[in-house]
Amino acid sequence: MVDLNEKLTPSQLLVTPCRPGTCDEAEKPARVYSSHRWMHLILGSRRQPRGNRDLEQLEAEVKDGRGSPPAAEELPQRRAREPLPPWRRKRFLGLPERDSPSHSSPDRGSDCSHNSSDHEDGSFADFSYGADDYDGEGNEEQKGPPEGSETMPYIDESPTMSPQLSARNQGGGDSISPNPPEGLAPGVEAGKGLEMRKLVLSGFLASEEIYINQLEALLLPMKPLKATATTSQPVLTIQQIETIFYKIQDIYEIHKEFYDNLCPKVQQWDSQVTMGHLFQKLASQLGVYKAFVDNYKVALETAEKCSQSNNQFQKISEELKVKGPKDSKDSHTSVTMEALLYKPIDRVTRSTLVLHDLLKHTPVDHPDYPLLQDALRISQNFLSSINEDIDPRRTAVTTPKGETRQLVKDGFLVEVSEGSRKLRHVFLFTDVLLCAKLKKTSAGKHQQYDCKWYIPLADLVFPSPEESEASPQVHPFPDHELEDMKMKISALKSEIQKEKANKGQSRAIERLKKKMFENEFLLLLNSPTIPFRIHNRNGKSYLFLLSSDYERSEWREAIQKLQKKDLQAFVLSSVELQVLTGSCFKLRTVHNIPVTSNKDDDESPGLYGFLHVIVHSAKGFKQSANLYCTLEVDSFGYFVSKAKTRVFRDTTEPKWDEEFEIELEGSQSLRILCYEKCYDKTKVNKDNNEIVDKIMGKGQIQLDPQTVETKNWHTDVIEMNGIKVEFSMKFTSRDMSLKRTPSKKQTGVFGVKISVVTKRERSKVPYIVRQCVEEVEKRGIEEVGIYRISGVATDIQALKAVFDANNKDILLMLSDMDINAIAGTLKLYFRELPEPLLTDRLYPAFMEGIALSDPAAKENCMMHLLRSLPDPNLITFLFLLEHLKRVAEKEPINKMSLHNLATVFGPTLLRPSEVESKAHLTSAADIWSHDVMAQVQVLLYYLQHPPISFAELKRNTLYFSTDV
Repeated sequence: MVDLNEKLTPSQLLVTPCRPGTCDEAEKPARVYSSHRWMHLILGSRRQPRGNRDLEQLEAEVKDGRGSPPAAEELPQRRAREPLPPWRRKRFLGLPERDSPSHSSPDRGSDCSHNSSDHEDGSFADFSYGADDYDGEGNEEQKGPPEGSETMPYIDESPTMSPQLSARNQGGGDSISPNPPEGLAPGVEAGKGLEMRKLVLSGFLASEEIYINQLEALLLPMKPLKATATTSQPVLTIQQIETIFYKIQDIYEIHKEFYDNLCPKVQQWDSQVTMGHLFQKLASQLGVYKAFVDNYKVALETAEKCSQSNNQFQKISEELKVKGPKDSKDSHTSVTMEALLYKPIDRVTRSTLVLHDLLKHTPVDHPDYPLLQDALRISQNFLSSINEDIDPRRTAVTTPKGETRQLVKDGFLVEVSEGSRKLRHVFLFTDVLLCAKLKKTSAGKHQQYDCKWYIPLADLVFPSPEESEASPQVHPFPDHELEDMKMKISALKSEIQKEKANKGQSRAIERLKKKMFENEFLLLLNSPTIPFRIHNRNGKSYLFLLSSDYERSEWREAIQKLQKKDLQAFVLSSVELQVLTGSCFKLRTVHNIPVTSNKDDDESPGLYGFLHVIVHSAKGFKQSANLYCTLEVDSFGYFVSKAKTRVFRDTTEPKWDEEFEIELEGSQSLRILCYEKCYDKTKVNKDNNEIVDKIMGKGQIQLDPQTVETKNWHTDVIEMNGIKVEFSMKFTSRDMSLKRTPSKKQTGVFGVKISVVTKRERSKVPYIVRQCVEEVEKRGIEEVGIYRISGVATDIQALKAVFDANNKDILLMLSDMDINAIAGTLKLYFRELPEPLLTDRLYPAFMEGIALSDPAAKENCMMHLLRSLPDPNLITFLFLLEHLKRVAEKEPINKMSLHNLATVFGPTLLRPSEVESKAHLTSAADIWSHDVMAQVQVLLYYLQHPPISFAELKRNTLYFSTDV
């Protein structure tokens, strides 16, 4: 948790990672090295007063490490730890000035909208957080520290630990133990531990290379600037140069030596390699960083002042060229001097975190262990020594019981307000839930949040689904519009990549990124459908829409955990509310809207293709229940439910052993949720008319390409609330999964031409298609997500084998089989046809026809193309078309619209066979490529068309004799 009292300290500087083993597991992010990590505001310590010393004396002091760097002549002098003047304390804390108008205190739980207007809430412009998004490793959209920070910018906190501000609140001021979490190191398996050491070191080495390149870029203009300083027309004075580039050369040399010594050890890795002495030496040189940190604020102020007064220096400082990594496609990246000057600030904490990870995976008897311990001790003492410089005077922000208020959780949620969707940033503190939006501010102004409403946790209740009122009328976004947004996003991604490959203008790239953000923002705003309602026992209810039951459960559990404490109701005064809302900007742990345009260029694009998952079993249930699991993966910034196991009745140890094939669209995470099935029909959620099942546990794992992209199954266990779910998975890339391979066994039906099958069966439509359609219409047409939710792969394979063998027990087996498996068998049949149902020959014409703008021309072309199909293909297509229309008629129940069905079946019915596809496929990483979306549009055209008669089509053939 983030300590609010600490956060409001005016001169807080650096963050000490929390004591290993003491952080709450629930607060740890799942991903170990994500690019969006915990970030904290750090503020510069005060400089020592200095008189007018001559340059030689200053240079001598700098060389032997005694002195502070020379300040620019025009900079104001400051005393060490001088107290903040009252006006500045007010500005920092967000308190009203003496002459500012007072506000009446809002009712707890009521809107705080006396502070802001909401007419532009739906606008993506309110949430352009890119300006303060910082990537500690390289590519920046960041132009430096965020506007309005008092002295220094944000610092990258531990991705593996709960964000704590200093060690001093954790144990009476004792220093943090450099030992790894208890029991970890002694129990490290030698092989696995050493392999993990190599992975940790490889990642750190890559980031060290980027850091050295950044320092080099910063040093590059220093020599020419010094050369001109002695001429008649200097760009900068010697004093200004020394101030801006203070200690950068020393830091560069330290890290270059460290990198040169560590690199060969990692490249020539073996079990005996030692490198603890290198980290120990690096830690022993942290005094240089102390000098740099003390000078940081003055360096920034000097650089800014020089830029304003000197156009030549402004051009230099706005576009420094940073070399890319050795194996990077981009040779250089343009970064501002301000952003580069921040890099050493981040590096100290990062090195300390790497030492934590190395110790976790180093056996106690390894020769590196004591050296790494010593290096960690030095690093943590260094961070603590900087925290000792904190101004002791603080404005305490406490709960009504006198305890320190802390931030527990925050994130972006879509609120339904006044009949429309608004993106909010919601903050959960130890005693209050606060809903806020980011205020629009003019350039250069400090960004702040507006409080929309708050509820003390003592007054917050969750209405049960059957108790809650029906949702206010919110018009859902049509599925086809959501899919169109996805298509636009993918097209824009491709354009951005092309621009970068061709080294296009940065303005053009920025323009494309802005468009992509607009579409992603709208998608994020309009895609969630799962209701999450909270109620103030003294007033009104509030409704959020989430994309996943996982998030709803997370928020509910976090609030209920806090409510177990002895909480008191309260009303915040206007000043308290201003202080609390003002703290949100500094405290937030989620800085950016979760869209790909906010991700860094070097971040994983995710996986495209098919993930095969077997859910084996679960253990740890205390009493028998009817249990099932669902699987979710992320796609376009939000999570989508993809599969569901059968219900295992009345057991404490369900054994499903069910396999699913899940389509991935740039996915990076897999979630498993375990439910207890509820058969009580009185427990119906009025928001969506569905019976509410109880969530028993949930867990999430990252889809690491290196782990997943193997031919072998990878078995893992997810732990959730004492429950352990065992599963296996393997991944098939999209280019591999697109192959249509003819069956060697022509006596079956899968992988055999449709004309061969219908001729053999003496039927117009293959028997497998007729039987699957009949079964779905008999008992699956009202199934939620029919054709979208994956069936069990083992059941599908069993049905495939029975149909291929023409077994007499087909009908009996169909009647007993799960309906999603039957739907999956039908999809698999069309996917494995040696050529698509709408044929390879006509594929280019279908692509051209759907792109026609004139409705009459499109109608003539699309109907003529159907007439051109072989009879078995045409009759089967029309039979399937009518079936899918009947499924879509039940959309209010099964949630499957015509567009959803077109998305599922379009690529299956049109995707060319392997020979043809080479001409049409774009990169496998772009599932929503132009071709795929066109395939969806073709099927959607026919689904939306009035009924098409085979006989009518053939009668009209006389009028259309032109061959395609």
